Amino acid sequence: MQEHKNGLEDMYVMSNHKKLRCGYTTGSCAAAAAKAAARMLLQQKLVEEVELMTPKGIRLCLLTEEASFDREHAVCAIRKNGGDDPDATHGLLIFARVERCEGTQILLDGGEGVGRVTKPGLWQSVGEAAINRVPRQMIREAVDEIRDELEEPQGLRVVISVPGGEEIAKKTFNPRLGIEGGISILGTSGIVVPMSESALIASIRLEMEMLRARGEEYLLITPGNYGESFLKEKLDIDLSNAMKCSNYVGETLEIAEELGVKGILFVSHIGKFIKVSGGIMNTHSHQADCRAELMAAQAMRAGVDADTVKQILDTFTTEEAVDILMKKNMTEAVMRIVTEKIHAYLQHHCGGAFETEAIIFSNKHGYLGETAGAEKLLQRFLRHGGEAEYRISSEE
Repeated sequence: MQEHKNGLEDMYVMSNHKKLRCGYTTGSCAAAAAKAAARMLLQQKLVEEVELMTPKGIRLCLLTEEASFDREHAVCAIRKNGGDDPDATHGLLIFARVERCEGTQILLDGGEGVGRVTKPGLWQSVGEAAINRVPRQMIREAVDEIRDELEEPQGLRVVISVPGGEEIAKKTFNPRLGIEGGISILGTSGIVVPMSESALIASIRLEMEMLRARGEEYLLITPGNYGESFLKEKLDIDLSNAMKCSNYVGETLEIAEELGVKGILFVSHIGKFIKVSGGIMNTHSHQADCRAELMAAQAMRAGVDADTVKQILDTFTTEEAVDILMKKNMTEAVMRIVTEKIHAYLQHHCGGAFETEAIIFSNKHGYLGETAGAEKLLQRFLRHGGEAEYRISSEE
């Protein structure tokens, strides 16, 4: 029997002279399952495999499991495969149930094993299923693709469920984030790329070496996809010399000093760089998860009253803490302290060898603050005639 090919056979990364296989996210599983179930419902035929184009541009071909259908609904599952990445959700079945509904909309919800948001501050509203933005878009686009192909404008309701998800979620940070009852459906690229710490740092070095070889002396760096999205949405900016540092702020600074970089402008979500305001240069939650404590400390330095500081200490996310500061009209004052501390610790870590500036934002409120020299350094990256409009915030 010929082995099934899922589209990732040539996708791997090298670590310690070993090939580590890539996998696909829970978001890809949910979208593929929904696509297959929609086809079964609308065509009344069994679907044994389904193709899905991921946001990364890689086409997956995935086998369905436990598929069934009748005139009113269809159900099937895709088994999560994280490749060689250590992943608590590896091997779980991600189910999609698709049923007919009135109108022409595609409705989406979570069922068994998919967490529910119980606290403010996350991308989803309180009460919503913990299905992140990109997976939601992937699911809707996958189902819509089937409707367009079959010329069926029928309204459909999609429910994603993960049997066993509630137990697995206890091994994640979901309970601390106020997500209860299951896992989150995640993924921004649709693909899981396994990276050991040494391999990831090596990739940061390689990318920076390539930029330096092109003659770039000033670098624009984001920890991850949120920062990159903020730049694309808010600024007419040249991203050709932009790169990501993941959680490795300290190592990035050390590599930059070694390679003779003259300046770095970091653009980061507050959840990452609030840790830098306390001198923490590896922002992974396993290394340090003191966001509430540092937000509270910087708020106290800015003169926020004790009761509000206590409220901040009880938050689960920095977005929730920013909400509290917004209500008190203290965001600007606190962010001034935060960015001063960020600048001081960045400079301390690199020994003042080059410029280090930062722009801080939140997903909900947008721009929050910046270090004193950020605007000047930003001009190096703006396209000709571009304007810096990123400062618009909900407090103005």
